[in-house]
Amino acid sequence: MYFRRIRSSGLLLSFCALILLSSCGTSANGQGSSLSTTNGLVRVVAAENFYGDIVKQVGGTHVSVTSMLSDPNIDPHSYESSVNQVKAIAQAQLVVANGGGYDDWMDNLLASTQANNQTVLKGYDIAPVKLSNNEHVWYDPTNAKAIAAAVASALKTIDASHATDYERNLHIFQNAVGTIDQKLASIKDTYAQTPVGLTETIYLYQTRLMNLKVLTPQGFQKAMAEGNDPPADTVVTTNNQVNQHQVKVLIYNQQTQSSITTRLQKSAQQQHIPVVAVTELMPPDQNYQSWMLSQLSSLEHALGNSK
Repeated sequence: MYFRRIRSSGLLLSFCALILLSSCGTSANGQGSSLSTTNGLVRVVAAENFYGDIVKQVGGTHVSVTSMLSDPNIDPHSYESSVNQVKAIAQAQLVVANGGGYDDWMDNLLASTQANNQTVLKGYDIAPVKLSNNEHVWYDPTNAKAIAAAVASALKTIDASHATDYERNLHIFQNAVGTIDQKLASIKDTYAQTPVGLTETIYLYQTRLMNLKVLTPQGFQKAMAEGNDPPADTVVTTNNQVNQHQVKVLIYNQQTQSSITTRLQKSAQQQHIPVVAVTELMPPDQNYQSWMLSQLSSLEHALGNSK
């Protein structure tokens, strides 16, 4: 989905600019704040908490990470940047965002701080696997590995003294993500071509890897992902797919529910069709790989119980 309504008002940014000038200082040429490590830690800001977690796993004890969006129980559309978060961006040596139109608000915040010697990584730009009109690249394990590799490379440039640690942590992370690949392959072996429904496009990166047959009209998924009302004919088709038991499982984004998706979930439950929740952001008590594996385990269980 798009975070189009996330706000970082001009008034807040102007206020923060004044704070940053006094608290962070400016470079000799007056173009913005200069950066250096504090207490030996590399300062990192991640737009979303799953990227923050990847940085923590790769950076280990050598990084201090702030994640801008971290609560999977709220609609991300309600997010508003705070003074402290803008200040954290200004002081960050490394910033990781998704890009691809997903979190453009981050570009506005970066422009407001004008920090020098700051490395900015965009997951969408790094990802080797991209689906058409779908910015949720972190849902593909191949992309997660590539983004982690880019993070490791950036950290080794910023903090060369710990390059060996970053390289070792990268291999540990990539091996751990391999368990996601194994789970996806296992589900594919058992349930390939099983018809499923999606409330939006976020999960397409993994349904394709499992070779599940997504019946929900693309127009419905895309509209819901963008926060728009889906075309009436796609709503009728999607409802019929549930009410006529054409789909075996309904997968929905827990963070972006609407009256349409709520009714769809209720219909699925009435028809005894398993309903599986996925989230846009990572739950606070998990890491990237445990989050993905937990959702896949729920889906595997639902597919096994479908009628």
